[in-house]
Amino acid sequence: MNKITFGFFAVCLYFTVGQALQCYKCDLGLLNICRTTKMPCAENQLCFNGLGKAVNVLKYKVKGCLDVAECNKTETTNFPGSSETTVLEVTKTCCSTDLCNSALGQFHFSAVSMAFTTISSVFMVKILI
Repeated sequence: MNKITFGFFAVCLYFTVGQALQCYKCDLGLLNICRTTKMPCAENQLCFNGLGKAVNVLKYKVKGCLDVAECNKTETTNFPGSSETTVLEVTKTCCSTDLCNSALGQFHFSAVSMAFTTISSVFMVKILI
């Protein structure tokens, strides 16, 4: 009975490690400089990179979590009182793996932890059964 309980615990551990999608967050980045932190996304959210222009001149970046329904769209904000003058425009592109919204090809530790947990779970079940 202990073997079955421990095997069940190992399988549950595998599923709980990968629940929350991790993304980089950057509220506002200019000139390819974007101070990022890591954040977990809520359910039904993906990571996104946003590239935009302010007053059609200044390029900026944003990163974070975004609802799936808002992914891969371009948003525009017009000058108040004028529907023809665009002040901000941002295109948000989504991705669905941990820390995928990085500009750099960084090694993702969450993938390593998921692989380690999978191998450990299989190994422990194999030993116990």
